[in-house]
Amino acid sequence: MKKIRKDDNVIVIAGKDKGKTGKVLRVQDERIVVEGIAVVQRTQKASQQNPNGGFFSKELSIHISNVAMISPKTGKATRVKIEKNEKGKNQRVAVKCGSILPS
Repeated sequence: MKKIRKDDNVIVIAGKDKGKTGKVLRVQDERIVVEGIAVVQRTQKASQQNPNGGFFSKELSIHISNVAMISPKTGKATRVKIEKNEKGKNQRVAVKCGSILPS
């Protein structure tokens, strides 16, 4: 069970975007893409689909160790642990406040 998943709210704890928050768009092995984080400008040659070409913005992936989950109760960074509930299913729990994170 992954500790950080798509659509989770995270805060960047290291790097040039430290302190910014965003929603996880994609998770790829040890790297994630976060909305509005690590945005770069790229150029594109003219083609039939894009006859003018030009610049476009793109979000790059960052390492998963550089982000932390945002606690739903406190709104601050927290670690995540995996616990079993009464039915024996795994669930994610915020370490700082003990609240159950949505799956």
